[in-house]
Amino acid sequence: MRFAGLYGILVGIVILAQWTFFLGTAQVPELESAPFEFISQLAAEFMTSMVIIASGIGVLQDKQWARRAYLLASGMVIYSVVDSAGYFIQLGKWPLAIMFVVLLVLTVISIGRLIHTARA
Repeated sequence: MRFAGLYGILVGIVILAQWTFFLGTAQVPELESAPFEFISQLAAEFMTSMVIIASGIGVLQDKQWARRAYLLASGMVIYSVVDSAGYFIQLGKWPLAIMFVVLLVLTVISIGRLIHTARA
């Protein structure tokens, strides 16, 4: 469970850092072209980061609610990374697209490890 907990916390922090970087360097053209869509996406990303961080902390503390919350948060992360990979593929930014595919694989691994250790 340690891997899942640490992974969840790290992913949540990376989501927040990524958006802070993109917004801080004005690399979000959608803010002008589709502001309502972008703001709703940003809200979803923020919620995802908060839920995955909280559930990761809960998993590390072996809280009863944490495993289920982690599975929910992982689903949120999976949606986010699939959506993000598609976005960057569309832009032809392959290194970022590959990074999101790696995050997808790691998220699935973290779910598997969480389930495996819960049964042990």
